Amino acid sequence: MTKTLRLAASALALSLAAFAVVPAAAQAAQAQEGRGFTAKDMVTLDRVSEPKVSPDGRQVIYLVRTMDLPANKALFSLWLADLKARIAPRRLAVSDGGVSSARWSADGKSIWFLSGRAGSDQVFRTDAAGETAVQVTKAPFDVGAFKVSVDGKTVVVSQAVFPDCPTLACTQERLDQKKAQKTTGVVYDKLFIRHWDTWNDGTKNHLYAYGLDASGVATGEPVALMAGFDGDSPTKPFGGDEDFTISPDGKTVVFSAKIAGRDEPWQTNYDLWSVPVDGSAKPANLTEDNKAWDAQPTFSPDGKTQAWLAMKRPGFEADRFGIMVRENGKVREVAPAWDHSAQSITFSADGKTIYTTAEDVGQTKLFAIDVKSGKATALTGEGHVGAFSAAGGSTVVAQDNLKTPAQLYALPPQGKGKAGAPIQLTGLNADKLQGVAMGEAEQFSFKGWNDETVHGYLVKPANFDPAKKYPVAFLIHGGPQGSFGNLFHYRWNAQTYAGAGYAVVMIDFHGSTGYGQAFTDAISQHWGDRPLEDLQKGWAFATQKYGFLDQDRACALGGSYGGFMINWIASQWKEPWKCLVNHDGIFDSRFMGYSTEELWFSEWENGGTPWQGNTTYAKFNPADHVGEWTVPTLVVQGQNDFRVPLEQGIATFTALQRKGVPSKLLYYPNENHWVLKAQNSVQWHDEVLSWLNQWTGK
Repeated sequence: MTKTLRLAASALALSLAAFAVVPAAAQAAQAQEGRGFTAKDMVTLDRVSEPKVSPDGRQVIYLVRTMDLPANKALFSLWLADLKARIAPRRLAVSDGGVSSARWSADGKSIWFLSGRAGSDQVFRTDAAGETAVQVTKAPFDVGAFKVSVDGKTVVVSQAVFPDCPTLACTQERLDQKKAQKTTGVVYDKLFIRHWDTWNDGTKNHLYAYGLDASGVATGEPVALMAGFDGDSPTKPFGGDEDFTISPDGKTVVFSAKIAGRDEPWQTNYDLWSVPVDGSAKPANLTEDNKAWDAQPTFSPDGKTQAWLAMKRPGFEADRFGIMVRENGKVREVAPAWDHSAQSITFSADGKTIYTTAEDVGQTKLFAIDVKSGKATALTGEGHVGAFSAAGGSTVVAQDNLKTPAQLYALPPQGKGKAGAPIQLTGLNADKLQGVAMGEAEQFSFKGWNDETVHGYLVKPANFDPAKKYPVAFLIHGGPQGSFGNLFHYRWNAQTYAGAGYAVVMIDFHGSTGYGQAFTDAISQHWGDRPLEDLQKGWAFATQKYGFLDQDRACALGGSYGGFMINWIASQWKEPWKCLVNHDGIFDSRFMGYSTEELWFSEWENGGTPWQGNTTYAKFNPADHVGEWTVPTLVVQGQNDFRVPLEQGIATFTALQRKGVPSKLLYYPNENHWVLKAQNSVQWHDEVLSWLNQWTGK
C-alpha cells in the first residue's frame, strides 16, 4: 500500500531552464566545489521512475519517489510533462491518495494507476488533468499488477490466492481460518518453504479478468484465467505487469509462469501460456519446446507478431536473453548474433522496430533493433538507462551515471541525422545537491584472466587534489553476474566513499554482465580463481596508473558474491588490505547449497548438488581456510535474507571472533539481502565508513 507526500512546488517545479542540458564544463566545475556527498544525501534524494509516453507522443507521466526520513517511509507522486511545449512539469492532484504503476489508456484520454486509498491496493483511473480519481476495481485482495485492453473493455489484475481454491471467496475463508487458529506451526511437504524474504503461505499470484462498463468501472464477477494453475504470474519475487499481456484484439491473455511442482527451486523453465480472456479454455503452453526461461510476452500493435525474451540453457538464470518472435506461426530469434542480453521489449507503432535496454561495456544503453534484419542501433551513449518509454514518435529515458542521479530526457527523433542533444525534462534534486561535490569517474581497462580485456572504474575523491595520496575503497560487486557500471547505485554508491575522502576502484571481473555472454559464463565453477586473478591484476593496474592511490591504506568491500570474495581473499589475497567489509556474503559454500532457496543458482555455479562429486563447493570454500584469516573484518547480515541465510554471516563473525581477529557484526532484524530502509542505510554507511577510517588511519 503506498501513500504520497504533497511536494512543495519549490522543490520539484521546473523553470524553463531545466529543459536545457547542463554543459559538461559547468558540471565539472560543480563537481569540484563543496562538501562531500553523504549517505543521508543519498537516501533523501528524489527518485524518478516509470516514464510512460502518451500514445500521441505529446506527454509523459512519471513517478517521483520522495523520502520522509523521520517516518522512514518512501512516498510517491505522479507527474506529467509536456514533450512539445517547454513548460514546467506538474504534479497531479490524484497523488494525494497514493499512486503507483501509472499507465495511459490506449486512446490517451485516461491514466490508470494503483492506489491504496480505499483500504487495499486497487485500480483507479483519472483523466490527463489528474484532479479526480475514480475507483475501477473492488477486488477482495490487493491488486499486485494490472493491464487494460486496447479497447478499454477489460482489465486484467493479479491477486494472491490459493491455487486449488475454485473461488476468491474460498481463499478468503481459508485465510480467515488461518487467522483464527491458536497454533502457529506450519507444515511443508515441498520447497519453496521461503523465497527471497518471505515464508511461503501457500498462495500464488493468479490473473483475473474484469469486464469494464461504459464509464470504465469493473463490473460483474471476475474471470479466473489461471484456475488450478500451480504457478505464479507475475513471477515471484520481483515480477510485475511485464509478465503478462493482452492481445490487441482483447481476446487473449499471454503470461509467463513456471509450473511449481516439486522441482520449482532447482529449475528455471518459465514458459509462456495463452488463455482466452473469457476463461473458456485452460492455459495452453506456447513455449513447451524450450526448457529454459521464457519471459515478457509482447504483441506488435497490429497483433500479427508475438515477441518475448528467451534463454537457451535450462537451470542457468544468468544466460543471455534473446529476443524471439512468432510470425505466421514460425518462431525465430530477431538478432542471434547480437551478443547482448535484452532486458525488455517495446514495439514501435509500425511494428518494424523493437526497443530494448541492455548492458554494454559498463554502460546500459537503449537500443533500437530492426525486427526484419536484426540490426541493433544504440540510441544512448554513456550512462545507465534505468527505464524508457516510446510512443507516438517520442522516446523518453530515465538516465543516470556514477556522478548524477536519474533525470528524464527526451531523445531526438530517429532518422533525422544530427537532430541535437537529448532534452532534459526533469530537474530533480537541484536544491538538495547544491554545494555538494561529486568525485570524477573514469573507466579503464587492462589484461585480466586468460589475457582477456577486463574493465573497471576509478572514482576520484570529492574535491580531488592531485598532490595528495588518498585511501582506497575497493568495491566488489555481487551477482556474481552483475556489474559496477556507470550508474548511480542506491546501495553501493561510489560517491558516498568519494564524499568521505576515499578513492574508489571497481573491477568488472570475469562473470560480469555487459561484456558478452562468454565473459559472463567464465565465472561459473570458477568463483575463486578467474575473478580473483582479475581483481588482483585490476588492483595492480589501478595503483600503477593512478599514483594518488595509497596502497598502504586500502580496504576491500563486497556484498553477496562480493561478500563471498571478501571471505575468499581473507585467506587468498589478504596482503593489500587494512580491513575488509562482508555484507551478506557466503561463508560455507557447501552449506549454502543446502540452505539457500533458489537452488538452481548454487547448483549451476558449482556444477551440481552439494552431495555430488566433481563439483566446486569444496574447491572454493572460505570456511576451509579460516585458519589463515587475519585481516580486520566488519560483517553485515540481515535476518530476512533467505538468499544468503543469516547463519552464513553469523558463522563468518564467529570464526573471526574465535580466531581473535578484530571484527564487528552489524545485524539487521528487519532487512533482507539488501538494506532498504532509509535510516538503516544511513547507519550502514556510518558503520562502514567508521570501520574504514579506523583501519586506514583516516
